[in-house]
Amino acid sequence: MNKTGNSRQFEIIRTLAAVGIAMAAAVIIIFIVSKEPVNALYNFIVGPFTSLRRFGNILEMACPLIFTSLAVCVMFQANQFNMIAEGGFFFGALCAAIAAVKLPEITGVSVTAALLAGGIGGASLGAVPGILKAKWNTNEFVVSLMLNYVALYLGLYLMNTFIRDTNAGSKVSLKFQEGFRLPNIVPGTRIHLGIVIAALVVILIYLFLYCNKWGYSLRITGQNSKFAEYSGINTFMVILFSQILGGAIAGLGGAVEMMGIYNRFQWSALPNYGFDGITVAIIAKQSPKLVPAAALFLAYLRTGADIMSRSSDVPSEVISVIQALVIVLIAANSFLSGWKHRMLVKQSMNELAAEGGK
Repeated sequence: MNKTGNSRQFEIIRTLAAVGIAMAAAVIIIFIVSKEPVNALYNFIVGPFTSLRRFGNILEMACPLIFTSLAVCVMFQANQFNMIAEGGFFFGALCAAIAAVKLPEITGVSVTAALLAGGIGGASLGAVPGILKAKWNTNEFVVSLMLNYVALYLGLYLMNTFIRDTNAGSKVSLKFQEGFRLPNIVPGTRIHLGIVIAALVVILIYLFLYCNKWGYSLRITGQNSKFAEYSGINTFMVILFSQILGGAIAGLGGAVEMMGIYNRFQWSALPNYGFDGITVAIIAKQSPKLVPAAALFLAYLRTGADIMSRSSDVPSEVISVIQALVIVLIAANSFLSGWKHRMLVKQSMNELAAEGGK
């Protein structure tokens, strides 16, 4: 196996080790705090698979995480630490909701128009830190983090002004027209067509990043922007495009979530899917092909934690411990670095011995 293969093997083992340590810590915590730890563990680990509806909850929760983590992966691959996935997801959902209330209903076209509106809404939000970064080298992390709350309050203003249901007892929009809803694809669950759209977006983003010259330019710019610039790559456009694309993916995810789960816009705060997307992207090592597995893993943990909290005396916040440990261990470059060093030294010695024997 070459060094690249060994490096990939090391990252897989390191990630699995981090997850294993985090799960072991969770088990210890459950045994400490629970009076019935075996029952709590059963509900946590096996509970998500005990019914079709519970299993459906895993896929339902993984769907928005796939979109936001893909958005983060695209921006992080360009070395843009942009947090706009949260605001883009919210604003994309709001734009889709406005379309679902205001646009005329046309069979086969309406839902596409709503999803397109969500993508455009997210892209317009992602363009702001992108332009500021590319033109004036502002800190995209600070700008995007503050812009999330601009998106929140601007979105709430637009909802209250244009599509609010004044006859409802809370701050919600008018109901969506039926033609704007994504169809349910598994009876007895809330799994909708959005999970198929998410899978298609995963494939498209992977092909874009690894089978396209624009994706290559984006990755090279992320690795070394000076080298990319000297190589003739327009780093200004790459930085701008990466953040617009990331915002568009997040906005599309918000639209898919809104059109697939809800019948009216009813969010009054940021849904936190964007910040969770960062967690998924870290677990997936910013690789689009690993995003679905990482999203399903986090969705499984959260579904199990929710079942455990309702069926035992262990609070669902135990999932926060697992998340924190996984992120810390994966992000720690020195975690298992000694083992990696020994593995590379052993491989080099074997190669030298093989060459000497010729």
